[in-house]
Amino acid sequence: MIWSNIIQKILFLFLSGQGIVGNIFVLVRHVYIFSMGPEKKTVDIVLIHLVFSNTLVICSIEIRQITTNLNYLNFLGDVGCKIVVYLERVARGLSICTTCLLSMIQAITISPRASLCRKIKPQTTWQVLPYLLLFWVLNSLISSNLLRYIIAVRSMNSSTRIEMPYQYCCMLPSKEIIKWLFLSLLTLRDVIFQSLMGWSSGHMAFHLYKHHKRVLYLHSSRFTHNSSPEIRATLSILILMTCFLVFYWADFMFSFYIGSTLKHDSTILNIKLFIELGYASLSPFVLINQNVHRVS
Repeated sequence: MIWSNIIQKILFLFLSGQGIVGNIFVLVRHVYIFSMGPEKKTVDIVLIHLVFSNTLVICSIEIRQITTNLNYLNFLGDVGCKIVVYLERVARGLSICTTCLLSMIQAITISPRASLCRKIKPQTTWQVLPYLLLFWVLNSLISSNLLRYIIAVRSMNSSTRIEMPYQYCCMLPSKEIIKWLFLSLLTLRDVIFQSLMGWSSGHMAFHLYKHHKRVLYLHSSRFTHNSSPEIRATLSILILMTCFLVFYWADFMFSFYIGSTLKHDSTILNIKLFIELGYASLSPFVLINQNVHRVS
């Protein structure tokens, strides 16, 4: 068990460390491109926001893990617990919203110029900022119940029932109407943004299929290997969305299992921890390998 815990901690530090380094690299790269480039592209703002959200997720998880591993269960206190758990939830919401916005922009970009979709595409960075502000307001409100019900373990009365463990923090029980209200808002947000992701991914896949048919028609192997930057950006965003959905649904299934069985097995919790880190840590390497800057 000791070696198992050591290996888990090493894997956690490796995954979170390379995730932070990767996100910072992408962040600095696109900040530089946006500030120094001759043309201010909307995708740079969206990517900066995405990697910032993912970095916030990783840092929040790392803080609570390091705090627990060092056995300083009361280190953060009530305020610290509220801030860390709240920021993690908000950042996760920002990640799904920003990934959806990125996929929508790319789907609109590859649409025919005469289509209605091209008319609603943000043309300047200032037209993207209201969307990002809306994401912050939306996710801050949806997660606001955590500021009321999350407390430190040391503040918990021995007779108080815990609904959701965070190892060094816990969530107090709330009224049924409040509980289902926030669960409904979370579900509605996920359904809306994942539906938009589904439409955009289908649209992009159809465009790639038509592109493939044109390549076959031209019988040009050189053209096949030297696809346009637009196609490469489309492929990278499809990969990004696929990664997000795989990790999202895996996390959902583990969360549903833990919530329904109320069994907090250490192995299950550790697997869930790595799944939570998965998208935020791996997504920057998809962006590094593909030139998504050419998306718009």
